[in-house]
Amino acid sequence: MPDRGGGPTGPRIRVGRPSRRVRTLLMTLGVLAVLAMAFTMFAGFWTDWLWYRSVKYSSVFTTTLWTKVGLFFVFGLLMAAAVGVNIWLAHRLRPPLSAMSMEQQSLDRYRMGIAPYKRWLLLGITALVGLIAGASAAGQWRVWLMWVNGVPFHQKDPQFHLDVAFYAFDLPWYRFLLGFGFAAAVLSLIAAALTHYLYGGLRVTSPGARATAAATGHLSVLLGIFVALKAIAYWLDRYGLAVKSSDFKATGNWTGLRYVDANAYLPAKTILFCIAVICALLFFATLWRRTWQLPVIGFGLMVLSAILIGGLYPAIVQKFQVQPNEQAKEAPYVEKNLKATREAYGIGGADVTEYAGKSETDDKTKLRDDADDTASIRLLDPNVVSPTFQQRQQMKNYYAFPTTLDVDRYTTKDGKDQDTVIGLRELNLAGIPKNNWINDHFRYTHGYGVVAAKGTTADADGLPVFTESDLPSKGDLGQYQQRIYYGEKTTQYSIVGGPQKEIDYSDDNGEKTTSYKAKSGVNLSNPVNRAAYAVAFSEPQILYSGAIGEGSRILYNRTPKDRVEAVAPWLTIDGDAYPAVVDGKIQWIVDAYTTTNGYPYASRTTLGDTTADSLTAANNQRAVVAQQNQVNYIRNSVKATVDAYTGEVKLYQWDTKDPVLKTWMKAFPNTVKKKTEISQSLMDHLRYPQDLFKVQRELLTRYHVKDAQTFLSGSEVWQVPDDPTNQTGNAVPPYYLSMKVADQKSQAFSLTTTFTPNGRDNLSAFMSVNAEAGTDDYGKIRILKLPTSRTVDGPKQVQSQFNSEQDIAESIRLLKGGDSEVEYGNLLTVPLDGGLLYVEPVYVRGGGLKYPLLRKVLVTYGGNTAFEDTLDAALNKVFGADGSSTEPPDEGTTKPPTSSDPTVQEALDDAQKAFEAGQEALKKPDWEAYAKAQKDLEDALERAEEAQSQSSQGSDGNDKSSDKSTDKSSDKSTDKSSDKSSGDSADKSADESTDKSSAGG
Repeated sequence: MPDRGGGPTGPRIRVGRPSRRVRTLLMTLGVLAVLAMAFTMFAGFWTDWLWYRSVKYSSVFTTTLWTKVGLFFVFGLLMAAAVGVNIWLAHRLRPPLSAMSMEQQSLDRYRMGIAPYKRWLLLGITALVGLIAGASAAGQWRVWLMWVNGVPFHQKDPQFHLDVAFYAFDLPWYRFLLGFGFAAAVLSLIAAALTHYLYGGLRVTSPGARATAAATGHLSVLLGIFVALKAIAYWLDRYGLAVKSSDFKATGNWTGLRYVDANAYLPAKTILFCIAVICALLFFATLWRRTWQLPVIGFGLMVLSAILIGGLYPAIVQKFQVQPNEQAKEAPYVEKNLKATREAYGIGGADVTEYAGKSETDDKTKLRDDADDTASIRLLDPNVVSPTFQQRQQMKNYYAFPTTLDVDRYTTKDGKDQDTVIGLRELNLAGIPKNNWINDHFRYTHGYGVVAAKGTTADADGLPVFTESDLPSKGDLGQYQQRIYYGEKTTQYSIVGGPQKEIDYSDDNGEKTTSYKAKSGVNLSNPVNRAAYAVAFSEPQILYSGAIGEGSRILYNRTPKDRVEAVAPWLTIDGDAYPAVVDGKIQWIVDAYTTTNGYPYASRTTLGDTTADSLTAANNQRAVVAQQNQVNYIRNSVKATVDAYTGEVKLYQWDTKDPVLKTWMKAFPNTVKKKTEISQSLMDHLRYPQDLFKVQRELLTRYHVKDAQTFLSGSEVWQVPDDPTNQTGNAVPPYYLSMKVADQKSQAFSLTTTFTPNGRDNLSAFMSVNAEAGTDDYGKIRILKLPTSRTVDGPKQVQSQFNSEQDIAESIRLLKGGDSEVEYGNLLTVPLDGGLLYVEPVYVRGGGLKYPLLRKVLVTYGGNTAFEDTLDAALNKVFGADGSSTEPPDEGTTKPPTSSDPTVQEALDDAQKAFEAGQEALKKPDWEAYAKAQKDLEDALERAEEAQSQSSQGSDGNDKSSDKSTDKSSDKSTDKSSDKSSGDSADKSADESTDKSSAGG
């Protein structure tokens, strides 16, 4: 070979072959590397199999695995065969050698270079495209399972009159097949063309014909297949119009056919289908005609038709037919969209009732009584009081509560339902005295106990009234398994049940130890299992640690949402799993949804955006776990439970009519239990899920109207208001509380929210849903629509009113004195006798306290506002109930309530003097004098109560008793703060505000 380097060459250096020892070493290292890679892959597979077997859902693993494997091999082999056969055929049809042109001489070098490796090159190319295609197909396992197991919806779309199942289950699979066919045709065409060019079947610069007859026929067939597939695509596009998303300026996001789709795009797709079929036949005809003329003309006609018929014509229809009279043209299609959207999201039965927004009742006593009867107003905000639970009930640093607690309801000893704020004392690894591998994974393995408090009240110091507390926990919940191995904060693996004892809990007698007794987790006695987990978790100590022995089990995937999502990967998981004590066990309850984005005419929504609010912004742990983020059909079809001790997962069929769930139950038989297997004790704690409610309320901002003209005009568009209690700018979260609305005869556990007009802050509507599972109208959505003829204050305006009222603002300023912080709780809205009652708890973190205490309650109704120590006092003041001794006097007013009993009057006079002395002490300030005045005030009120109880004036006695409890509450708080730190200005300010608003008889 000639020297092509173009320069001088130096002496040749002879490179010898490596020695046998080096070659042996290199081969050994290569084999070990391959074995290591193989074992790493095996470890991932094996640990997954062991985990699914441990939770008794191995059928989910095997069904998913074999579906993926089957799709991988079937479509991988099909793609490899399609490309390989066409390369082989192009090589087989190569022309005989002839006079070599310059082009062919250049190609000849490449032909000679690959000649010895043709077979290997063919295998390599086909293997590569097969692997890529197979991997892509394996990712479509959900689409395949839904297609092969699909059940009918028994509902037909209004355009083509096909069952909804065609769009939800069949059309996605057909589109995948079509996409695969296009990919195979294009890759085969490229591979065949390159092979023909390499072997002379196609010529670019050589004289004579550009293509041999064989190459012409071969490539024409491939082009004909491509065009035939395009014809099928045009035909499927006709049905795709029913689920097509588009922007519609009148409504925003739109799904389904509009006027231009039905009258321009639909006929255009049909015409283009016919043209594509004719064009494909022309390409196939070249097998006999051996000319490109007609196919090229046909293809050009198809492209031109696609531009004119598929693009220009619909634009003309939109411009000259639709825009001049848009509402009339679009109204029939809007009606279809309205009906389909309301059905797809389960809001078709939403009951919209006109609501005055202003009470016409003059009877203040009746209004006051109705306030108690209408709602059990929850003052304990689960989004605020977690630090209080933490400080009062944490007990040890290695325990912690979630940032946001949960609201449930429990039956009290007297048989009444009580709204309850509940949290679990979960394991907090950050609080372990010393972090090391043994402590993190063997000794500190679980949390301990439930902490629960009444949702409707606080004690005299502003602390929660705990109904279950201490360590071990005790209270109203009875006996139950208190150890928490599975929880929202439990994200690391633990190895339990072996020779290493675990820290159970600590009491006055020191630390208690335990050893896990359940059969959860994977047994590590097997050395293969240990090796697999050592590799999978990158923890080599698992392989040789002496802390692992007979009976050791590894627990992982320990958060409730992760476990449910793993055993049912076809479900979308609600962002808020919540605990409940059920039949002596702590059960995590997880709501799960079936979804699809193929419901015809139903507008789509993005779950991640729709379910976001001020809580998810602050706590990403509450975000929805979505299989597909954009959907246009959703059902709360499954209620799941996760045992906090054993980790056992149970799935219960909740929506027995949902065809999507029925489809998945066919695909994964025996994984979902029947609804009838839900025990009554579990049913008592099931509730309407928050994320579904948030999706529905977002849709109802537009889809509460049923009239197409109103919908198109946009005059009735609402919005979900921002949370007025913080500055995040995110939507206000929905709130759970027991209440009755509209036609309800008694209080029911409900989920509520408010709406405001688009771009304004006044109130448009109030929405609630019966969240109490097992009741007749569970899931019933009620909307109270406010009049548009006058303004009713919305949440932001009410909050602004609270902040701007002079007396309240002054009290808030005093509460913020020193280094105290004021936190606003949930602003609850309660419809009451035609008007709207707003209630907001106010918390204070005073001085050195690191947790909020409930100090005040804000209440407003009908323009009357109160800022009092207790809810009763605030309601009494707002409604002006007769004889309300809890109502504080106006600024400068010192006249106490009158009484005909001279003994009572004397005691009240003494109370007034004590109150005035306290006020003077505050002005100096003289805290010792203030404390003495408060003690005198309490004594005077006690004497007044005793004298009153001896008289016949029962109502006056009640009022004084209420007054006494209010002032005693205030005084206790004051004395406690004074005892803790006489120099704590924050607590002094809080006490000053408290007594200003509550004292005075």
